[in-house]
Amino acid sequence: MFKLSKNLQSLPPYLFLEIDKAKRKARAEGRDIIDLGIGDPDQPTPGYIIDALDKAAGDPANHRYALDQGMPALRRSIQAWYKRRFDLDFDPETEILPLIGSKEGIAHFPLAFINPGDYSLVPDPCYPPYKGGTILAGGRPYLLPLLESNGFLPDFKKIPPAVLKKAKILYLNYPNNPTSATAGIEFYQQAIEFARRNKIVLVSDLAYSEMGYDGYRAPSVFEFEGAREIAIEFHSLSKTYNMTGWRIGWALGNAALVSALAEVKSNVDSGIFSAIQLAGIAALDGPDEHTQKMCRMYQGRRDALIKGLSSLGWKVSPPKATFYVWIKIPAKTDSIKFAALILEKANLVVTPGIGFGKYGEGYIRMALTVPEERVNEAVVRLKKII
Repeated sequence: MFKLSKNLQSLPPYLFLEIDKAKRKARAEGRDIIDLGIGDPDQPTPGYIIDALDKAAGDPANHRYALDQGMPALRRSIQAWYKRRFDLDFDPETEILPLIGSKEGIAHFPLAFINPGDYSLVPDPCYPPYKGGTILAGGRPYLLPLLESNGFLPDFKKIPPAVLKKAKILYLNYPNNPTSATAGIEFYQQAIEFARRNKIVLVSDLAYSEMGYDGYRAPSVFEFEGAREIAIEFHSLSKTYNMTGWRIGWALGNAALVSALAEVKSNVDSGIFSAIQLAGIAALDGPDEHTQKMCRMYQGRRDALIKGLSSLGWKVSPPKATFYVWIKIPAKTDSIKFAALILEKANLVVTPGIGFGKYGEGYIRMALTVPEERVNEAVVRLKKII
């Protein structure tokens, strides 16, 4: 009876819903599932952040509508965090915008710049909202293959001129989800020059910047000359502070780009619950020990998984960042069938690479979001079926 809009019908299937359904079914059958599929930290939010929320939630002053632009104190805390972390200065009044999690900002951003028929240049495989946000805005994603042979970096030289003429946005995500790849100075300089030359907005998704191992520290796009003219960067407290369910993040960068996103948001939401903003301030102003401990924990899990997979004969490079391991399937089958086999035979949940786009086929993603002993148990289970 009801006909969906063409834009909604054009969205690719959200495979993660099917994975979640299969996982729930397996658990309902009483099976001991080890979930390496979801990118959701298994550790609790630090206590000092919870205490800040508890105190703020009890204050009736925080029960009213929040400011669309976010609390000035939160914007100043974001400013100070970026200064400490990257030695970069941003104006909290014009260049910083708090978000209800970075996902909503990324998904809403195309509404500010995409007209029907325009292109977004989208890496593939990728975080799905890059494509979804573009399609819902009436645009067309043009896929930039992330190939292992090129270090999972896009090749801008292969984009057709006809596409470049109608391209409005370029998405970059390093450290990368799902491949866990990182990008260096030369790539960022090339990307910024490409975007400037073609008058394209560069969107940098930096959600995994604080998950670095073996001494690696991810850069911000704004550390490179020319970025402030054309770029906006999205960040989140979700992974860094184990706050995925809290929904708080921010966009930061070129004032005109930030202002355009703020105008979209003023028409679709009413800001972040003030108590959560105050908890976000506590997180950003808090001690660095939490982040250091988090990285040590994930590195231990990474090392255990890599060692275990190597013992199976799988060739997997240890990632320098994120809490994902991107694995080429060691069998002649597609990623959905392989993930289904692992769930059926070993009670392990992994994410099929095709869920992140066509160029993710042939891979699976494992998330380091279970304790090390469960990582080791997962390897034992794989040994029995591979």
